[in-house]
Amino acid sequence: MTDATIRPYDPASTGDRRALWDLKREFETGIGEATGGEDKSSRYESKLTQGYKRRWLEWVDRCVSDEERCLSLAETESEGVVGYVFVLPERLSFIWDAAVVNELYVAPEKRGDGIADALFEQAIGVAEEQALPLDRLLLDVDRDNERARRFYEGYGFEPWGEVVAREL
Repeated sequence: MTDATIRPYDPASTGDRRALWDLKREFETGIGEATGGEDKSSRYESKLTQGYKRRWLEWVDRCVSDEERCLSLAETESEGVVGYVFVLPERLSFIWDAAVVNELYVAPEKRGDGIADALFEQAIGVAEEQALPLDRLLLDVDRDNERARRFYEGYGFEPWGEVVAREL
C-alpha cells in the first residue's frame, strides 16, 4: 500500500506548479522513450519549451478553476510530489461525450507502490460526479506501453474505437 497522500493541486502554490511541471516533463519524455525510440523521444522533448510550459500551466489553471478536483497530486513525506492525475473538467465532456483522464503519471521510482491505484481511484471519483452525455471514462494509452495497458485493463478498460492522426 502507498504512503502517499492524494490531494488537490493548488495553482497558487509555487511548489505545486514546479512539481507538476517537472512531472509533466518526465511524463512527456517518458512517453517518447518508452514507446517510440529516439525519434519520438526527441520530438516530445522538443515541444517542451518555455512557451509551451507557460501555455500548459495557464490551461491547467483554467481547468482547475472550472473544477477544483480535476487535478490531484500524490505526495510523500520524504520525496514530495511523486505523481498526478488530471481529469478534464466536466465542461469539456462533450469533446468525447464522456469523462476523460487526460494524464496519469507516477515517477518511475515510485511505481509499484500503489500510488497509481490511489490516483486512479481519485480520478474515477471525480468522473463519477460529472454530468456526462455518456456514462463512460476514456483515456488514451499508447499501444506500445504494455505496463500502462495492463494497469488500465485491470480497471476494466477495453478498446473503444481507435484514434487516428495526421501531421499538420
